[in-house]
Amino acid sequence: MTPASFHPGPGLKAGFDPAGSPAGGDRRQWLTALILPRPVIIVTACLLAITAHRVESIGVQPITFQPLYMTRVWGGRTLEEVYARDLPDSQPYGESWEITDRSNEQSVVTAGEMAGLTLHDLWTQRREEIFGEGLQGERFPLLIKILDARDDLSIQVHPPAKVAPRLGGEPKTEMWYIAEALPGARLYLGLRNGVTREQFETALTEGTVDQVVHAVEPRTGQSIFIPSGRLHSIGAGFLIYEIQQNSDTTYRVFDWNRVGLDGNPRDLHIPESLDCIDFHDLEPGMDTPDGSTLASCDHFTVDQLDLPPGAVVGNPDPDRFSIVTVVKGGLRDRDGRTFAAGNFLLLPRGAEQLEATSATSLLQTTIPR
Repeated sequence: MTPASFHPGPGLKAGFDPAGSPAGGDRRQWLTALILPRPVIIVTACLLAITAHRVESIGVQPITFQPLYMTRVWGGRTLEEVYARDLPDSQPYGESWEITDRSNEQSVVTAGEMAGLTLHDLWTQRREEIFGEGLQGERFPLLIKILDARDDLSIQVHPPAKVAPRLGGEPKTEMWYIAEALPGARLYLGLRNGVTREQFETALTEGTVDQVVHAVEPRTGQSIFIPSGRLHSIGAGFLIYEIQQNSDTTYRVFDWNRVGLDGNPRDLHIPESLDCIDFHDLEPGMDTPDGSTLASCDHFTVDQLDLPPGAVVGNPDPDRFSIVTVVKGGLRDRDGRTFAAGNFLLLPRGAEQLEATSATSLLQTTIPR
């Protein structure tokens, strides 16, 4: 249907007097002009009304998902202690996947008209309506987690885009926000100044990799961008919000000479790791925010916002979605639902604003245009 189909015929002009209509054949032509456009207009008006209602009904409500909990040898029980999460059993849980669209791990909507649908359903069936225009890809492009590190994670690396296809993996760039850091807790980032590839390989054979990697002691509220290729590890004593590309490729290069939950040493990926590590990445430090922006790359932008009680937050681009992570304080939607620290919300395109119920700090993740 062309745009001209929406234009009313001569008989629908404002102020037109049917009593002055022509007679005979001219009158039949006038009646045709008057009657034929009306079904088109009525159907069009109905479709517009339905579309407007659907967009409004989606925009009012933030979308929440059921977390997926992952056991890890380095995990613990902090998710239930800090966020009152109902963990499945007594095992150590190191990861809560809050927003995920993986083939075997799917976020499922918990409430509202879309309850029971997966994130992949929303992405493939209602992408433009919920997420906005111009977004490409078979799957939702981000994976967002909470990490509970009660022991050291392996020293590891994620493959850069130029290397990943050759290794059969997926590229992965990420950022960490330190939600909680115990005194003395360390992150391992890059190599110490002066360490060469040859020295690193020697440390691998001697089991002393921890002596050649760079360590920092961050504070709660700091953040760090982890580009693919950066050697890294999280030490014991952290709760971390991790925002990353939708990838689950990790190459372990050193695992502290320990065994996994099954009593056997976990697999290492030495050749793959050596192909990926940026050996020029020496002693990086924690990031300094650029205004409210903590991290920005081709894959995501993460901002931190601090709101006084009664202030509101919505999508920075009303035609695009965002993901809100409550760091502290609380938010309330128009229907009275409240969201506390550790909650993750997808604000759809055209979403209503959320109100801070107290002094609130949050992360807001968007995808750059």
